Amino acid sequence: MSVDPRLVRHVVATTGLGPSEAARVIDDVLAFHQEPVDAYVRRRHTELQQRGLKNPAIFATLSDELAARPFAAPDLSERQLRRIIYG
Repeated sequence: MSVDPRLVRHVVATTGLGPSEAARVIDDVLAFHQEPVDAYVRRRHTELQQRGLKNPAIFATLSDELAARPFAAPDLSERQLRRIIYG
């Protein structure tokens, strides 16, 4: 992925990172936010299950997280979330 050089310069100037480190961090952040909704839901469901949460709490958490993403996902019902997770 090509990172905007102005953004790299800004991150270098504000963090003390070197240019290559800044570009790598920017790439990582962009990749994190470009994760498809279905992949995000599956990954987070597994993570939250491993922390001992049950589905009602997981679905509420997922709905809140999806609404807060920088590029908001569509509103998904509990049924839609279940279909993504379980097929």
